[in-house]
Amino acid sequence: MNAQELVARNLRKLRVKRVISQENLAVDARIDRTYVSRLERGLENPTIAVLERLAKALDCQITDFFVKPVAGEKPPRRLPGGRR
Repeated sequence: MNAQELVARNLRKLRVKRVISQENLAVDARIDRTYVSRLERGLENPTIAVLERLAKALDCQITDFFVKPVAGEKPPRRLPGGRR
């Protein structure tokens, strides 16, 4: 797993754990919702500044985006879709 995939996996894991929608995370981190989606799918490389804003919005440390999963750990689940 490369660094981009690791960040993508951990971003979704942290967001889902806190039950935050992509839209709400984007607002809190002052980035576009579609950018959050692309980050979680590993299609974008975030800058350090973006990682800092995401970490602040998720109330975590920037290093949490680089934690390797335990062997056999399943990928993070998805939150139910749709607006509320």
